[in-house]
Amino acid sequence: MGALEGKVAVITGGNSGIGLATAKRFVKEGAYVFITGRRQAELDKATALIAKNVTAVQGDVTNLDDLDRIAAAIRSEKGIVDIIVSNAGLTEQALIDSLTPDHFDKTFNLNAKAPVFLVQKLLPLMIGGGSIVLVGSAMHVMGIPGHTAYAATKAALRSYARTWAAEFKGRGIRVNTLSPGVTDTPILDSQSSTPEERESLVNMYLNMIPIGRLARAEELASAAVFLASDQSSYMTGADLMDDGGIGQV
Repeated sequence: MGALEGKVAVITGGNSGIGLATAKRFVKEGAYVFITGRRQAELDKATALIAKNVTAVQGDVTNLDDLDRIAAAIRSEKGIVDIIVSNAGLTEQALIDSLTPDHFDKTFNLNAKAPVFLVQKLLPLMIGGGSIVLVGSAMHVMGIPGHTAYAATKAALRSYARTWAAEFKGRGIRVNTLSPGVTDTPILDSQSSTPEERESLVNMYLNMIPIGRLARAEELASAAVFLASDQSSYMTGADLMDDGGIGQV
């Protein structure tokens, strides 16, 4: 029997990267997963890769109407939610001199605002307790130039976990953050426009990572299983730094 046998999980941004790896692993552990994403074509590819026990619901989690539609689809098909993995996010760098309101709002709307209303909309379906995993970043304890908005959104997630752990203590719902280090996913690719820029960026990060390599999405999926399952039954309000040591030294 898998660690998530019979559980119903919702994973935002489940069409690629950490989200897709987590969805695949959750299904392997016995869960039924709902994945969300903005692009239907990418969701279709992800659904084919996961192959079973999965429903894809297209939607933009920054749009409250889409969140209502996502919640309605889950309610109609399964009626309950045991696990929420708020994973959808973006990384765009901007030094304070060039930071624009559009960059700030775009980053906060997806990384910090959307998780709040995702949880709000799905809470009525968490009738039997459960686990909420907020995918943050080691960046919330670091200071790296160009990450004013991004790092602040990840610090917000850390704060949500503390607040909600206290709010939900009578509901049997645990809330924790999972803070990855630099992970080899499409988000990393989006931070550079040429292979040479990507190599330079990766080398910069490698010099900061004690383990000496980037994380694999599958490694973060293993950590997500831990937080979502009874393996972490005595953890709430905590931050699991699965970061290769980058935020520790």
